[in-house]
Amino acid sequence: MQFITFIGFTLLVAIIAYVKSRKTDESSSDGYFLGGRSLTGVVIAGSLLLTNLSTEQIVGLNGAAFKEGILVMAWETLAAIAMVVTAVFLLPRYLKGGITTVPQFLQRRYDKTTKTITSALFLSGYVVVLLPIVLYSGALAINTMFDLPGILNVNETTALWITVFGIGIIGSIYAIFGGLKAVAVSDTINAIGLLIGGLLIPIFGLMAIGDGSIFEGIATLTQSHPEKLKALGGPESSIPIGTIFTGMMLVQLFYWGTNQAIIQRALGAKNLKEGQKGLLLASFIKILGPLIVVLPGLIAFHMFGNTLDNPDEAYPMLVTKVLPAAWVGFFAAVLFGAILSSFNSALNSSVTLFGIDIYQSHFKPDATERQTVKAGKSFGIILAILAMCIAPLIAYAPDGLFGYLQKVNGCYSIPILTIIVVGYLTKYVPAIAAKIAIISGVVLYVAYILLDEFVFVEQFPHFLHVMAILFVLNVLIMLLIGKFRPRTEAYEQHYTEQVDITPWKHLNVVGITICLIVLGIYIYFA
Repeated sequence: MQFITFIGFTLLVAIIAYVKSRKTDESSSDGYFLGGRSLTGVVIAGSLLLTNLSTEQIVGLNGAAFKEGILVMAWETLAAIAMVVTAVFLLPRYLKGGITTVPQFLQRRYDKTTKTITSALFLSGYVVVLLPIVLYSGALAINTMFDLPGILNVNETTALWITVFGIGIIGSIYAIFGGLKAVAVSDTINAIGLLIGGLLIPIFGLMAIGDGSIFEGIATLTQSHPEKLKALGGPESSIPIGTIFTGMMLVQLFYWGTNQAIIQRALGAKNLKEGQKGLLLASFIKILGPLIVVLPGLIAFHMFGNTLDNPDEAYPMLVTKVLPAAWVGFFAAVLFGAILSSFNSALNSSVTLFGIDIYQSHFKPDATERQTVKAGKSFGIILAILAMCIAPLIAYAPDGLFGYLQKVNGCYSIPILTIIVVGYLTKYVPAIAAKIAIISGVVLYVAYILLDEFVFVEQFPHFLHVMAILFVLNVLIMLLIGKFRPRTEAYEQHYTEQVDITPWKHLNVVGITICLIVLGIYIYFA
């Protein structure tokens, strides 16, 4: 029954995605990469949430909550503020310029070399870090919930390889052959399912520890583990309180405002109003995220205590423990959709970056749009195979996948955020400043990671503080270069008129309300 439910829901999503996207002209760049610039606010919000909320989030954050409590909800709540900033500041500028990729703006603002370096950084991060971790964490969750090693009569390593390639192949079909609209439509359907299924886990979990009562379950948690209900972390925690005001906010701004895999959904908006509504709707729902990615970890801690060697196993074990058998197939299908979403979204963005920013710029400048899309698809197949081969090897990486992912991503997130922010806020900073900032940001952060891990263990500041320090340092470097060696002409952004950029009239009121809600949450749990 579980397998029938799983396969049935998965096929239903695929059929709907095909029907909804078949009329989109995917031989053109806008059609394939941006869904024909036709996405509405609801579709954008659903796709944003599913792109973000995958197993590295659900499994990883609940594993972190299992260890440290609700302080890890900072990753979710600050994301809401970052989306508000993106809607107010970055998205109007992106749509005004009619860009398909973030590096396209960097070429206009600086030069082609800066764009190419940035695209290469994005692609290296996707193939080495993001795509493999999504595949690995997804395979781990599916294998645990269905006990695939036992069903297939193979060892855990073999089952992991089988599941990784199964997810990778299906995700590749969505991303490479379906384009952004197929990805976005399937994301929206899965978003509904994930919200339903994701909320059922804490509900059944609270009932399990509260003798059938949700309120008794909440009372049990608050009375038994008050130390887990503090939102502000101490100096020894994974998220010291000071990091909320330094690197964590920068990480969120990069992720929601400049990361191609995320912002591409908003770039496909039919107009600025729909893009802003999509971002704000997603940010409001994101505030509820801890119910799905933090609360189950607390319940798992109460149920399993310190019996788990690997905290990342807490969530899959909780699902199999508290969810009625009839629901397991449905939830596994929804979780499978979330896994596919993060995988195919990053892969689709990789295809976009390669086709627009590398193939068309360096290999064949006179390529037609059809040729560009074809080259991007070919590159996507290679990238997917590489990611599938790397993913099972992550089993040998340290525990705590989510924290590990955030730390490693700093190699490219802060340098890219730096040059984008300076690019929009200044007019005379030259291209050489951007190149120096990217190189220094990457080299210094890699040096910090190596020294912190292998030499001066526990003697350096928290990695989020280091991100903030490097951000400020590189901004100052760029401004100094701009002062002594400025551009000959001021940069001016031109309106391409590809979409209407009239802002949503309720933007400021809704944005401020969301920020106040986040502040209220922290005051309550302080």
